[in-house]
Amino acid sequence: MRIDIISAVPDLLESPLSHSIIKRARDKGLVEIHVVNLHDYGKGNYKQIDDYGFGGDAGMVIKPEPLYKAITDLTSQRDYDHVIYTSPDGEVLSQGLCNSLSTARNIIILCGHYKGIDHRIREHLITKEISIGSYVLSGGELAAAVICDSIIRLIPGVLTDETSALSDSFQDGLLAPPVYTRPADFMGWKVPEVLLSGNPRLIQQWQEAQAVERTRRLRPDLLEDPEDIK
Repeated sequence: MRIDIISAVPDLLESPLSHSIIKRARDKGLVEIHVVNLHDYGKGNYKQIDDYGFGGDAGMVIKPEPLYKAITDLTSQRDYDHVIYTSPDGEVLSQGLCNSLSTARNIIILCGHYKGIDHRIREHLITKEISIGSYVLSGGELAAAVICDSIIRLIPGVLTDETSALSDSFQDGLLAPPVYTRPADFMGWKVPEVLLSGNPRLIQQWQEAQAVERTRRLRPDLLEDPEDIK
């Protein structure tokens, strides 16, 4: 198995991917892990990868250009079974999902960061979104390490005793609405017009409606009893 991890803070992955079972699997040649620095695909002298989000919300959003370049660079070199984005909106990581992912040949994991990534990348390039729980981390690197650990240990030959392998969303109970940043038109993929309107009331109404719709569609369990969200 080969896993390519795209990260804005690659140093965060150095320790969890260099010890214990993962190190053993890499030393045995059972898995290759390559960490891609997203800043290598950034724009200008400062390798910019983020910008302010449309709509006026606080927080930065990762721009579509470096994400597109990084993902298409990798996919031009080999076929991937999955292009995964670590996101609180995604399918909750479960043992069944880990079992399925462990049979893949090549995987890309894109680590979320800041307020999130431009939603157009999620719509057009991401094939699977995974959450490790109903809480928010500062970045997706720890989630990526969790995903790696949970699937690598299932690869035959990794564990000494293979039978052992058999044994800012959510604050209001809703998923976050989509986020977008510049440019407003990227490869013909356009930001919703309401976010360009400059009308805070309309923007808030759109965001609230999107949050409810996405939660109902992606995580209806959150609507049953929001008081259970910790």
